[in-house]
Amino acid sequence: MLDPKLLDILVCPVSKAPLEYDKEKQELVCRASGLAYPIHDDIPVMLESEARVLTADEKLR
Repeated sequence: MLDPKLLDILVCPVSKAPLEYDKEKQELVCRASGLAYPIHDDIPVMLESEARVLTADEKLR
């Protein structure tokens, strides 16, 4: 489980926009940049090179 306090202070390193926690996929999602950052062992990996590009459907959610 990701600490809610951590989610309050983290922003996307690309767009500086807020992130949404996707518990099912264990990712932090940024709609502004269209990227999803993985979470490994409860630690967000906030590197653009490790991020997954959102699909068109995911961007609309």
